[in-house]
Amino acid sequence: MIFSRMPRLAAAGAMALVLAACGGGGGEKAGDVPTLRRGISAKVDTLDPHKSSAQWENIIIGDMFIGLTTDGPDARPQPGMATSWETSPDGLVWTFHLGDYVWSDGNPVVADDFVYGLRRIQSPEVASQYSSLLYLIKNAAAINEGKLPPEELGARAIDDKTLELTLEYPAPYLPGLLSHYTTYPVPSKAIEAYGDAWIQPDNIVVNGPYKLVYWRTGDQLVADKNPTGFGADDVCFDRVVYFELEDLTSVENKILSGGLDINNAFDGARQSEVEAKLPGWPRTTPALITTYWSFNTKAPPFDDVRVRKALAMALDREFMVKSVLTPGYVPAYSFVPPGVDNYDVARPHVDWETESRADRLAEAKRLLEEAGYGPNKPLEFEFIHRSTDDNPKVAPVAQANWSDIAPWVKPTIVKQDTKVLYARLRQSDFSVADAAWVADFDDPINFLYLLKSDTGQQNYGDYNNPEYDSLLIRSNSELDLKKRAETFAEAEELMLNDYPITPMWFQVTKNLVDPTLTGYEDNAKDQHRSRFMCRDGMKTGE
Repeated sequence: MIFSRMPRLAAAGAMALVLAACGGGGGEKAGDVPTLRRGISAKVDTLDPHKSSAQWENIIIGDMFIGLTTDGPDARPQPGMATSWETSPDGLVWTFHLGDYVWSDGNPVVADDFVYGLRRIQSPEVASQYSSLLYLIKNAAAINEGKLPPEELGARAIDDKTLELTLEYPAPYLPGLLSHYTTYPVPSKAIEAYGDAWIQPDNIVVNGPYKLVYWRTGDQLVADKNPTGFGADDVCFDRVVYFELEDLTSVENKILSGGLDINNAFDGARQSEVEAKLPGWPRTTPALITTYWSFNTKAPPFDDVRVRKALAMALDREFMVKSVLTPGYVPAYSFVPPGVDNYDVARPHVDWETESRADRLAEAKRLLEEAGYGPNKPLEFEFIHRSTDDNPKVAPVAQANWSDIAPWVKPTIVKQDTKVLYARLRQSDFSVADAAWVADFDDPINFLYLLKSDTGQQNYGDYNNPEYDSLLIRSNSELDLKKRAETFAEAEELMLNDYPITPMWFQVTKNLVDPTLTGYEDNAKDQHRSRFMCRDGMKTGE
C-alpha cells in the first residue's frame, strides 16, 4: 500500500483534510472548502501521463495537466497551452504558439517541456503502453525501437513559445489527439529529481487547475486548486476528492448518505431502479466505446481461426443487451462504433450477423469438429473478465452460450480485478478475455490501430496480418477522406474475418451526476473535467 502525506502538514492535519473532504462538500456550509466529490470505478495504478492507459486515471490526470489542446465541456478540442497554430500546405508540419502559462513550481511552461515529454514517451525505460499512439510523429517508431536517437524526433522548440511538430503523414485529427494525456508536457526537473516518485503529492508539479495533495491507495486521492494553473481562475471547487469505488452498490449508498457528487459508472441493468432511487442522477448518451473480447492468437487453441470464429458465433449478444446490460447498448458485429467521424462509407460486419441463433450454433459446432474437437477431445479454456460494471453479470451468460455448442465445450470463467486483468492482457497472459476501448480522439484509426502488429501491449492477442498493416499504412497517406474511409473499411473487414477479437456491444456512457451540479455536458468521449463543474448558487472563482 502506498500512503502519501500532504506536504507541510502533520498527520493529524492531513487526516482532518480528508475527513473534511468526505463531508458535505460543495461549499454549502460556512467555512467549508468548496469540494467536488468524484467516484472513479477502479484503483489508480499511476498518474504518470506516459504510463497510464486507464480511463479512470485520466479523470484525475486531466484535472492536473493540460496539453497543447484540451477537452472542452463537450469534449471537443479547444486551445490549451497553445493559443494558436498553423499547418504547412502538405499537412506534415504543425507550428504551435504557446501562451504565458506556468508550472505549479513557478517555472514557465515552454516548448522544450513538450519536446521532453514526446521524447520520454518513446523511451524504452518508460515502456509506455501508449507509445504507438504517437507514431505519427516523424521518427517516433524508430526511436521507440532504438534505431534512432531521441533527438531525431519530429518535435523541436523553435523558441520558448514556439513548438514545431513534423509528422510522418497528414493527420487532420491532430488537434483532438493533442488533448490526450500521452501528449501532455511533463516537468523534467521533478522527474529527474524523484524518478517514478515524481507523481507523489510531495513531489508532483502540474500545469493544470488542480494539484495532488493526498493519495491513499485503494481509498481516495485529493487535489486542491492550483492557483497558477490553466483555468484555475474559473473553477468553482477549490478541492476535488476522488474515491476509488468499484462496488456500484457502495456508490449508491454513498450518494444517499450525501458523500458523493458524481460517479463514472452505475449498474445499467438496474437503470430504472437507480433512477427511482436517485431521481435525476443517471446520465447516459451514445458513446464512442466498444466492448470487445480478445483471443490469444499465439497460443492453442486460439491460434486456430476456426476456434475463434466458433466461439464468436455462439455468443448471444442480443440476449445480453436486452436482458443483462444497460438500456441503450447495441449488439456489435463490427469494431469501430457508429458515430465515429471520418468513416462515412458502408461499414463491414461479420457475415453471420443476420443468421438465427440455431444456425450460428450449428456452424460453431461444425467449425470446432473440423478443428478436431469432440467428445474424445473436449475444448477446455478459461475466460477472464473484469470485476467492474456489467461484466460479472455477462460472464455466466457467455459460459452458458459456449456450452450450448456441445457438451464437450467446457469453458471456465474467472473474475479478475480490473487493473489486474488489463495487466494480464498487456502481457498476453490469457486465453480469452473481455476489454473495452474508449475513443481517445474521434477517428477510425484510434480503434483500428489497436490490431496493428507494431502497436505493442495494447494489441492484446498479438494479432499480426501484414495485409492489415499495409492497409492502415496506406490510409495514412490518403488525403481524400472518402478513399481513406474506404481503406479503413477494407482493413476492418479483413480483421473481422481473422477473429483476433470478437466485438460484443457498443456502449452508452453511464454517469451519476448530482442534478444540482452545473457544467456537466453529456458527450460521446465521456470526458468531464472538474474545472467545468459548479453548483447551483455557487460562482466560479469563489
